[in-house]
Amino acid sequence: MAAFLMPGSVIITDWHRSSEGKEFLSSIVRKNKRKFFGIQTTTVYWPVKLRDTERAVIFKLQFWDCGEATLKKFDHILPACKEKADAILFLFSFTDRSSFDDLPNQISRVAEESEHIVKIVIGTKFDQYMHADVTERDLAEFQRTWRLPLLRMKSVNGPRLSDGQTLDGRAGLADVSHVLNGLAEHLWHQDQLMAGLVVPAIQAPKEDSLYL
Repeated sequence: MAAFLMPGSVIITDWHRSSEGKEFLSSIVRKNKRKFFGIQTTTVYWPVKLRDTERAVIFKLQFWDCGEATLKKFDHILPACKEKADAILFLFSFTDRSSFDDLPNQISRVAEESEHIVKIVIGTKFDQYMHADVTERDLAEFQRTWRLPLLRMKSVNGPRLSDGQTLDGRAGLADVSHVLNGLAEHLWHQDQLMAGLVVPAIQAPKEDSLYL
């Protein structure tokens, strides 16, 4: 038995596609990248609409990214990244079996003593079926063991401008909206839990409810 947040139970999932949502996106979505020694930081402003109150909320998401080699070389970087962190994202590639097999090691090492931090697993290159090394059975077994939400992302190979924007100027929203919505949903729910405003729902979810 474990606590699970059903996708779309907190925020209106497709709100960014509405005229109101597009107006918010065109006015505030911004992405900035800065590179520090061994760490790349990215700031994304992402608006969502709460399902219960229909109130629009803007999340300021700061992503800190550093490679495994950097973590091993400089032991002070991991504690710096975890300090005051609200969430930890664990990534693997569907086309790289070793990255999936290394997830338990990463989760145990990085998320140790991080009970109140949101932990999400993201699988990239989900659409590369001919080269996939990770099966649905592998994912199901992983979910039964670790009970963590799992998001899937496709490879983005479409035409883009020099700054990474898509030709329609929306920065590939169709590619990343479900990930940003899922992250915002879990962060908001965790804040409500910490404030004592909601009670975690305890259930044994169906197999397909484990994925966002």
